[in-house]
Amino acid sequence: MLQIKIVTVGKVREKYLQEGIREYLKRLGPFTRLEMLEVPDEPCPERLSIAEEERVKAQEGERILRAISPQEYVILLDLEGKQLDSPGVTHMLEELALSGRSNVAFIIGGSLGVSSSVRERCDLRWSFSKLTFPHQLMRLVLLEQLYRAFKISRGEPYHK
Repeated sequence: MLQIKIVTVGKVREKYLQEGIREYLKRLGPFTRLEMLEVPDEPCPERLSIAEEERVKAQEGERILRAISPQEYVILLDLEGKQLDSPGVTHMLEELALSGRSNVAFIIGGSLGVSSSVRERCDLRWSFSKLTFPHQLMRLVLLEQLYRAFKISRGEPYHK
């Protein structure tokens, strides 16, 4: 059984997202052991210099890296990553399990993205789309896609 950890920056404040996240965490229970870790975000005023943005990403990046272990296969959700369709996600998870990489950590960075040290630690960078999504919404979207992948893997119906 895959053990999945989702490491995110900041807290989800919107009630509708919290409810959706709870629902998919419940649905995923029979398929995987899943842990969600929120690392604190840095205060981030609207207008930052490039140096200030790098400082924020570096501090958040240190927190992210402390939350993952050396044996985990790390997947960063990244706008510039590899795009996969739902069957491709299913195949990726099955391959990880078959190859003994059963501890998987997904990383969702903060509003400014992630530091270069986080990018370097990742085993895979995964893009959901060329579109930009709020990082808090991505938690729900990731959970839904994981649930879909487990349903596909078991040959169970998943209503669209």
